[in-house]
Amino acid sequence: MLAKQSETEPNPISGAESLIKSLLDHQVDLLFGYPGGAVLPIYDTLLTSSFQNILTRHEQGAAHAAEGYAKVTGRTGVILVTSGPGASNAITGIADAMMDSTPLVVLTGQVGTSAIGTQAFQELDIVSMTKAVTKANFQIKRNEEVADTLDQAFTIAQTGRKGPVLVDLPKDIMASVIDNNRQVVLRRPADKSLSAVQQKQLDVILERLSKAKRPLLLLGAGVSSANAGDLAQQFAHQWNLPTVSTLLGLGILKSEDPLFLGMGGMHGSYAANIAFQECDFLLNVGSRFDDRLVPNAKKFAPKAEIAHIDIDPDEIGHIVRTQYSVVADAKKALEYLTTKKVSGHISSNWLERIQANKTEHAFSYQKSATDLKPQEVIQAVGEVTKGEAVIVTDVGQHQMWVAQYYPFQYPRQLITSGGLGTMGFGLPAAIGAKYATPEKEVVLFVGDGGIQMTSEELEVMAAENLDIKVILLNNKTLGMVRQWQDEFYDKRRAQTVFDHQPNFEKLAQAYNVAYYQLKKTDDLKDKLTKIFQKKGPALIDVTIPSFEQVYPMIAPGSANDEMLGINKQ
Repeated sequence: MLAKQSETEPNPISGAESLIKSLLDHQVDLLFGYPGGAVLPIYDTLLTSSFQNILTRHEQGAAHAAEGYAKVTGRTGVILVTSGPGASNAITGIADAMMDSTPLVVLTGQVGTSAIGTQAFQELDIVSMTKAVTKANFQIKRNEEVADTLDQAFTIAQTGRKGPVLVDLPKDIMASVIDNNRQVVLRRPADKSLSAVQQKQLDVILERLSKAKRPLLLLGAGVSSANAGDLAQQFAHQWNLPTVSTLLGLGILKSEDPLFLGMGGMHGSYAANIAFQECDFLLNVGSRFDDRLVPNAKKFAPKAEIAHIDIDPDEIGHIVRTQYSVVADAKKALEYLTTKKVSGHISSNWLERIQANKTEHAFSYQKSATDLKPQEVIQAVGEVTKGEAVIVTDVGQHQMWVAQYYPFQYPRQLITSGGLGTMGFGLPAAIGAKYATPEKEVVLFVGDGGIQMTSEELEVMAAENLDIKVILLNNKTLGMVRQWQDEFYDKRRAQTVFDHQPNFEKLAQAYNVAYYQLKKTDDLKDKLTKIFQKKGPALIDVTIPSFEQVYPMIAPGSANDEMLGINKQ
């Protein structure tokens, strides 16, 4: 048993050791990163630590992997990269986390303090560069600041609207040693109860809801972020509320829930978008009114009073007019709402019309006797995984098809890039998701464009023998961009149809990843079942038609009920 150290006894500790101790104090046991000269003192210290230190093959991959981990767990993802290009390579992932309110702590190396401002080798003012894409950022000036600054970073990342925080670490401070006997008292995000004012605001919302004949509930990522999925389900069923989700809110209500109308917005369901336009009261819990959900704010929900509950005051009334609002954590708000007496008088005609729209205008597609359609591949994966897999997507048409056709069952099940729409997100995010939940099946859907942006992370899958199934929906085009060219640019397909592609089989072989190719509809489910039964990483190359479109689609500036392609599904 170690003797308790006296307050006066010297306790030599380096900046790097203080950093590692602070991470452990915050229950961090895993980080993603890439070494370099400026972070050598930290990586040297990591050799004797208990961390899982995952070497990604690019700093952008480290950031997206940390996002995947954070999105699945709700915990703060941590990355460690070197100075200069190492830090700048991570900026896209940091921005992606900022847009999707994903908590990250980003640790960047920096040149020594005496060299800062001299344009030294691999020096960048990363603090200035990332001010627009972080909640806060810091540069350590003294060894004594390390522990308290790290504590601030973790607290800020998880407080209020979550997001990334950057801490810049000069090399000489990480290598320096001081006598440190100071005990840091860790901050804890305040668990505030609702104020009397907030409760009164919620009472007003309930009073208006009780008078509505055609109410509608909208659930966004703020519900999942607050771990309030069960409460949202309870509230929806208490009041018998037809419910729409955002892309990042999928899974809060099960796909087969009778009250669930699907995702709303640009590629959302007919039932969801019509409900927006015909409801007389819309309650939004935990979602922005962004342009993919609301293509035209002036035409949105024209018959409705709108109430908005959001943890970020800047989102209230920012895009869409709201009559009632509460700045509050979604969990606290829903805890309060679910304790109140239900007194609604919902029109039976409204509920019948909602169900008719859901049944008569369900997502559909034209099947082929020979070609595999992406929609049927996604449905087959849903059957093989029983709707229980953690689903990761890249960005493009496949992302929307997955949102439409996979049978989501629980919050935090869909891991995707929502706000920034980052191609290349999928593969490293799937790696982070697998580390977050190793007991679950993790499936990545990716296009032949997106996979080439971060394909180097196949090496991590292989080196760590991660059981991730990569479904490559291969249409030899940049499908979503090409679809916009077809719809709005008279099919002038500039730089979106691939005349040449890599040999994906040889790519998989180069990384020692199992490869499968699917081209025909015959025995699709049986083939997928056999592939999924084999443990380990796999790349499943699925040939799909080049010019399949994602419908419905709302053109930019159109109202939510002005959907293209309804008769083409």
